[in-house]
Amino acid sequence: MIGDIIRALRKENNLTQKALAEQIGVSQKAIDYWERGINEPKASYIIKLANFFHVSADYLLERDD
Repeated sequence: MIGDIIRALRKENNLTQKALAEQIGVSQKAIDYWERGINEPKASYIIKLANFFHVSADYLLERDD
């Protein structure tokens, strides 16, 4: 699930939800909802997350083989 990947990447980089939110331009609540699976990020935020964490969008979407 994308939320689990976001949480893992955030923790690997020693970031709080608030710090990550500030970096990609969303609210802390949005990060919380993504990580808990309540909502999923829009494509534009998947791209921002991928760029920020230096991973592919496919990785975030669990599409890497």
